[in-house]
Amino acid sequence: MTEEQTLSVEDTLAALRAIGEATRLRLIALLAESELTVKDATAILGQSQPRISRHLKLLAEADLIQRFPEGSWVYYRLADGPEGELARALVARISREDPVLAADQERFQAIRKAKAEEAAAYFAARALTWDRERSLHVSEDDVESAMRAALGDKPFQSFLDLGTGTGRLLEVFSDLYTSALGIDASHDMLAVARANLAKAGLTNAQVRHGDVYVLNVPPRSFDVVAVHQVLHFLEEPARALSEAARALRPGGRLLLVDFAPHELEFLRENHAHRRLGFARDQMERWLEALELDLEQVTDLLPADETENNLTVTLWLARDRRIVTDLPARDTSREVA
Repeated sequence: MTEEQTLSVEDTLAALRAIGEATRLRLIALLAESELTVKDATAILGQSQPRISRHLKLLAEADLIQRFPEGSWVYYRLADGPEGELARALVARISREDPVLAADQERFQAIRKAKAEEAAAYFAARALTWDRERSLHVSEDDVESAMRAALGDKPFQSFLDLGTGTGRLLEVFSDLYTSALGIDASHDMLAVARANLAKAGLTNAQVRHGDVYVLNVPPRSFDVVAVHQVLHFLEEPARALSEAARALRPGGRLLLVDFAPHELEFLRENHAHRRLGFARDQMERWLEALELDLEQVTDLLPADETENNLTVTLWLARDRRIVTDLPARDTSREVA
């Protein structure tokens, strides 16, 4: 365990004092499982909004939880640092048979179910539009299989999905990463993603509102960054790629999935596409400018290869900075 993963005696006592209150312990138990809003917590715990807000503020000041504004809402989640790990360890020692926590969990699941139903209704309303586009290229199962083949089976620490949409990639790669974050600009899509993650039982993945042009994530913090069918919606795809590259750790990998060049203007007119696909040489120039080495390009051809169908292309690139645990070698020589 490194120094950064441990707490001083003073910080440990501060964290324990913050947790050592009935309402705050109940909040920690809920946040260990999923992110919540003040409204959610108020409904589950049956307490007033000001009181819940005060407890959350105290937990945040003790670095036990983090807050993520999203439009008019603020989502809370256990922190990723040592304080958050301390909270998780404490929650793991609490009996799930405790009547107070069991009742909280029952109300929590009812709220989850209601949100899942709302998300399903949103998705169903747009299904016909998406199905029309998907009918033009290979199945999503084939695309996901190709993405998994490109990354391989070796586990990695952290995964970032830009334009996460329904959070599907967070599910697809859940057996490979230790922690994951999905970013999307649509509040409605984030609601769908949260419902899907809850249904899949993924507690080590979260989604957050954000702008792919200005990522609110630490630089050099992710082993794998994916941008799946997002670039063609953007006015400035190169700018988004620059932000994605900034988030990569040395030796990290960038996985891009989008369409090869095509001439289906109706996708621009009716489906909000800004770019009609990307040529290989264009993508290679962008990646080279970001000092990323292109390792693999894969074209997935449609079953019916007509001029009205789309080819999906996968690009896998790697940050060329060298990863090493060795100390810098002293190349100076002593002269007798």
